[in-house]
Order: sequence, then structure tokens, then C-alpha cells
Amino acid sequence: MAARPAQQPPTTGRADDGGGGRWGRAIAARPRLLLLVVLTLTACAAVLGGGVADRLSSGGSQIPGAESTYATRVLEQRWPASQPNLLLMVSARGATGGVDNPQVTSQAQDLARRLGAEQAVGGVVSYWDGREPALRARDGGEALITARIAGDEDAVDAVLERVRPSYEGRRGPVEVRLGGPAAVRNASQEVIAEDLVRAEMIALPVTLVLLVFVFGSAVAALLPLLVGIMAILGTNAVLRVLTEFTDVSVYAQNLTTALGLGLAIDYALFIVRRYREELAAGADPRAAVATTLRTAGRTVLFSALTVAVSLASMFVFEQYFLRSFAYAGIAVVLIAAAASLIALPALLVVLGRRVDALDVRRLLPRRGTSESKPKREPGAGWAALARLVMRRAPLFAVGTAVVLVALGLPFKDVRFGTADDRQLPSSTPAHLVQQQIREEFPGSPGGVLAVLAQGPRVGEASLADFSRSVSQLPDVVRVSGPAGLYADGERVRAATPVEAAQTGTDGSAYVTVLPKGEATSASSLELVTDIRSIPIPFKASVAGAAAVLSDTQHGTAERLPWALGVIAVTTLLLVFLLTGSLLLPVQAVVLNALSLTAMFGAVVWVFQEGHLSGLLGFTPTGDIETALPVLMFCVAFGLSMDYGVFLVSRIQEEYERGGDHRAAVEFGIRRTGGLITAAAVILGFVMVAIGTSRVTNIKMLGLGVGLAVLMDAMVVRSLLVPAVLRLTGRATWWAPGPLRRLHRRIGISETVAGTAPGIDISTAHDANQESTPGAEALVEAQEADESLIGSHRAERT
Repeated sequence: MAARPAQQPPTTGRADDGGGGRWGRAIAARPRLLLLVVLTLTACAAVLGGGVADRLSSGGSQIPGAESTYATRVLEQRWPASQPNLLLMVSARGATGGVDNPQVTSQAQDLARRLGAEQAVGGVVSYWDGREPALRARDGGEALITARIAGDEDAVDAVLERVRPSYEGRRGPVEVRLGGPAAVRNASQEVIAEDLVRAEMIALPVTLVLLVFVFGSAVAALLPLLVGIMAILGTNAVLRVLTEFTDVSVYAQNLTTALGLGLAIDYALFIVRRYREELAAGADPRAAVATTLRTAGRTVLFSALTVAVSLASMFVFEQYFLRSFAYAGIAVVLIAAAASLIALPALLVVLGRRVDALDVRRLLPRRGTSESKPKREPGAGWAALARLVMRRAPLFAVGTAVVLVALGLPFKDVRFGTADDRQLPSSTPAHLVQQQIREEFPGSPGGVLAVLAQGPRVGEASLADFSRSVSQLPDVVRVSGPAGLYADGERVRAATPVEAAQTGTDGSAYVTVLPKGEATSASSLELVTDIRSIPIPFKASVAGAAAVLSDTQHGTAERLPWALGVIAVTTLLLVFLLTGSLLLPVQAVVLNALSLTAMFGAVVWVFQEGHLSGLLGFTPTGDIETALPVLMFCVAFGLSMDYGVFLVSRIQEEYERGGDHRAAVEFGIRRTGGLITAAAVILGFVMVAIGTSRVTNIKMLGLGVGLAVLMDAMVVRSLLVPAVLRLTGRATWWAPGPLRRLHRRIGISETVAGTAPGIDISTAHDANQESTPGAEALVEAQEADESLIGSHRAERT
């Protein structure tokens, strides 16, 4: 007979003597002083982080070292007109002759002249300078004035706010509206800030109501909310400090709110639940806090590390858009964990048994009486579900996995793009201007590509050959530059004075390419590739929206395997440290990935293809922001690990106590099923509140991650995990001897000393048995706990 694998030795002695017990005793000794310190720090964080929204930026999608980034920087410095970020749409509808009316022409030329005289504004070009067809609507009702506001994003926003009142609105015979990247970015920041306040106003009170329903006690329900507020205020202060040293995306604040509330609720639920169990078992408040920190506190700390590591993987990307979420995510996770392990235990010591005060459930009418209706054991429904799943483990494992994979199939048709004005509500002026340009103007003025030519062999002849070759490419309207205007491989005319000025004193120059399609369409991306592949005798660097997107996609794809590798390796390591198992870390990575399939499928089906766009109130663009799925994966994976850690740690504790794998899985589901589901529902609601944003990317982030959280808690943790654990049996906990010894030295355990004698699988009861002494002891312990809880509540009454 083959020898059975041996379980790793227990870790109970280390858990009892570790820092958790000492930390609990330290908190119990000075709870009020500790709360005073925390309150002071929170007040300071509120003051420091109060103006963080004004310091955040809405860009950050470019790769710093990419060709397009280099070309954009050089063109901005030498030829500001080549990279306009502000558009004035001048409407002359109703005037005879439209934009060519003499009065309209005079007014428009005056607008352009005044705009060019504004400080930090340069490169002003208007339709009325040279009657450029690309700057005039097909029906002659509107025409454009383009300009470049110099400086970084903060400086551009300041200039835009200063000049807007002098140009926007009715100006004599014309109506002026502002558009362009600067106006779109400014509008995005305003809408995001307004939406964030509204989301918080929705999420906070409703979350409190849900917590009251979960805890019963209004006092206990307030505790997770207080932890969440501490996490949000603390993270805002961290972001405010970071803005002094680096760029931080405005979108990071939404993640701060969502994770601050969500993780605080998760951690506080786990801590308060365990504390109340210890009180019900007869412990005094100080001892209950010490035991809670030694057990649940270790799991909270471990869970926070797994989420933080998942979010830290975004540091491998070069775009500050993604790095900003790492800053915000790591800060909010660690602060939420610190508040849960410092401020919350101190509050529990001060409250003592009053944590159950103000039980609002007494105000609700009850159906029947205890005599007429037998009392149902808490968690009995979850236990029954676990037994059903384990009896039909192959069916549930295969069936659930197939359904999850099927839900993710739409993602195979994903098309990546970049955010534009269509992220904004359709009524936003900047969106209306850009939409009208797309519909009414020839070519794609917003998608113009500028090709920077550098080197000793840049000259009129080489530029002419290059312009002729580019103009022959598919989907090119025309090419203009120092060599003249080209279309379909032919020179149409000589260079105008403006085009002749596209040559620098050092011999460098640039040509402008006007594509036919959308700025970031598939054809525009192909055009960038084709231009870069043309053999030329000088160095050519392409700038423009399509070039930026092409470089972003390449740079993201290049770094993505590293990010996934960081997540996978650290998850495997951390789950091993918690469990000492060789198989459980692999299961955690695979099952977590499966839990995200529905999210990715929904992202494509809803936001790319436009299903439910009318109901959800957004404009589909036919593609997905390139960096957004990466962000959603890192956030959702970390949150899924959060719930996985809660479940596995409780199963492991009961397995070490009784030695029966199947009974331990059932017990873990029974004890954590309701808790995880409640936490997921509350976090899901917070994400949905964030998803009410009028900015499409924020809506996608909130609704997508909310769906992933609910799928993970209600499908993966309830069906797939118990089925897989039943199939792997006792091998779930096996590890080779060297790894067992390593785990014994450096591992993490939630087991309480004196309650988990070491058990060797080779002498334990078979995992397939329906009942074992260990399982019976667990049931008896649960019944005793419930009896104590009932007695405790009766005494309070």
C-alpha cells in the first residue's frame, strides 16, 4: 500500500507566542490613548488631503520613452501649431454665406488674433488664414481655430479656465464653443469630481443600512464605516503628498473610495465577527480582542498583503495612469488594514459588550415564535449547499468552470483603443464639438499625424519623396509640408508660407498627414505602421493620437507578462505561507482567474459592442481603453484573493483542529459563506455607486469590478471552491518535507493555541467518512457557541 502524504506539523505554538497576542495586549492596555492618537492623525490627513482633487491629472496614458512621446515633445517645443490642444468651433449658421460671410470672417480673424496674444498660447491657425478645407465643415456652417496651450496639464487647465469666458458663447454674428484635448480633459476632471461626491453620498448611507442589517446592532454597523472613512482620508493625504513628486491620475480617487469602503468593510466584518464570537464564548473584552487579533487579525494582515501585492504589479508599467492606481491602491489597502488592526480593536475594548447595543432587529415584526417554529442553526443553509456540492463535485466543478469560460468568450473579440470625448456625457460642450467635427468635417482633423524628420539628409527632395509615398497609402486624404501638398501620390501645389515654415534652423522638419478615418480607428493604426515602414534616408518619428495608441498598446503588451508574473509568483508564495500547501496556491491563482471571466466578457459585450448603452447612459466607441482591462484585472484579482484568504484560513483552522478534510470544508463554508456574501454584496454596491459615473471608463471600472466581486463570492467561493477541494481531498494540504519545514519556520497561521493539536494525515480518519470525532467536536463547539450567544442576548434583554 502506498504511504499517505503527511500533513505539515501544526503551527499553534508559534501563533500563540507570536506578535498577534502581544499586540492585542498592548492595545487593551491603552485603548483610549491609542484612539486619541488615531483621531489626531485622521484629522491631520483630512486637512492635508482636502485639496487633492485639484492636484490630480487626467492624462498619463503615454509611454514616456516611446517614439510618439519623443516626437510630441519636440514638436511642442519647436512647432506648437503642429500639436493643437485647443479648438474654437466658430458657428455662423444663419449668416449668408456661412463662415465665408465678410462679417463672420472679420469676427473670426479678431478671435484668432486675440487668442494668439494670450499668454502661454501659441501656434494659432484658423480656417480664415488660408481657407484650409480640413478646417471647414462640409456645409460651411462651422469652421475651426486651432491653438496650442503650452505647459503641463495643470498649467494648461489654468490657462483654459482663464481664457474660456473671453471666447465661449455668442460673439457678434458667431457662436463659439471650445473643444480639443485640453477642453475634453478639463471637462473630464470636473465631471469625475462631481460624480465622486455623488457616489459617496449614495454609498455611505446605503452601506450603513446594509451593515445594520448584517450586524443587527447599529453600534457594530458604524465600526466598518469609520474604518473606511479613515482609509479614504488617509489615502487622500498620501496622494496629495505624492503630487509634489510625481503625476497622479484623477481616476485614482475613485479607486480610493471604492477600495477604502470595500476593504474596510471586509476587514472590519471579519474582526468584529470574531470578536463577538469570543465574547459569546465567555471571554472578557480584553481577552476577546487579544484572541481576535491573534487569529482573524493575522488573516486580515495577510489578506491586505495579497491585495497590495496584486496592485503593486502595476508599477511594472511606465504610464503614470496605471502607476497612480498602484499608489492609491497600496495606500488605501495598508491604511484600511492598519485601521482595522489598531483603531478598531481599541474601539472594541472601549465598547466591550456594548458592541451589540442598539439592536434594530427588535423593532422588526417577527413571524411566529420560538415555540411554534424551530430555530435554524446559523449557517445551516451554507452547510447544506456545501454538502450538496461535495456530493456532486465533478458535476459542479466542470459545470461551473464551463459557464464561467462561456461568459468570458466575448473578450476574444476585444478591440483596444484610447479614451476620447465620447467618455463624457453627450450634453457636454467639449463632446458636442468633437462629435460635430467627426460628422461634419472632412478627414479627421483631431486625428492628424505629424511626422518629425531629423538628420543630415533632410531636404526638400527627400521630404518630397516621403510625402509622395505617404500620400499613396490607403486612408490618407492628403500630406502637407515644406515640399508642398500631396494627394494620391501627386503633388497638388507648392508649399504655402505656413507649410514652408515647418522646417527648423537645424535642418529638421515635419509633415502633416490627414487620415480619412477616426483618430484611433484600426485603419489609422495601420497607417502609423505603414508610415514607419517606409524606407527613408532620415530619422522619422510619428506623433498623433493613433501613434500614441500604437505605442501604448505595444508598451502595455510588452510589460503585461511581467505584471502577471509578479501577481502569480507572489500569490503562490503568500498562499503557501498561509497554508503550507503545495496545491492550494495553484488552486488560488487558477480559480481567481476564472472568477474574472464574466467581468471581461461583460466589458466587451456591454461597453465595446454597446449592449445596454441606452440603459446605462453612455456612448459606445467600439473599443476599450487599452490600460483599463489591466487595471480591472489587478483590482479584481486582489479582491478575489481577499475572500479566498478568509475562506481558506477558516477551513485550514478547522482541518488542523479535527483532521477531517471534508468536514473542514463544510465548516469553513458554513462559518464564512454568509460573511463573505454580505461583504461582497456591500462592496458590490459600493462599486455600482462608483459605476453611476457619467464618465464611461469610471462606469466600466465600477460595474465591471462589482460584477467580478459578486461572481467570486456567490459562484466561485460557493460552488467551484468546495467542489475542487472535494476532488483534491487530503492532497490539498500536502507539501514535500523541505517545504513543510520552511513553512514551520516562516509560515502564518490563524490557529489558536490549545485548540488545534497536531494531526498527521496518515493516522487521521479517512476524508470520505461522513462523520469523525473531530467533526462531531466541531459541531458540539458550534452548538455551545450558539447557546452562549443566546444566553448572552437574554441577559442583555
